[in-house]
Amino acid sequence: MSKGDGAVERIKKRPLPEFNDTDSGIFEGILEDGFLNVALNDSNQYGPHAMIILLGVVASVTGLILLLGMKFF
Repeated sequence: MSKGDGAVERIKKRPLPEFNDTDSGIFEGILEDGFLNVALNDSNQYGPHAMIILLGVVASVTGLILLLGMKFF
């Protein structure tokens, strides 16, 4: 295949998910579509922000469980 004969996609792209663009701020945008829906399904433009918040919460809970496990067991 030469470079000049056009681009042929070998792996077809999936259709884009439904995306709701919101004009509200970051906290209102995350809360209006639901925190987990925004974090896991990227339902609006604040998906990466919600995912970072979710990462911090999960890391904190994991750290607390490990700390309590080391202290009492």
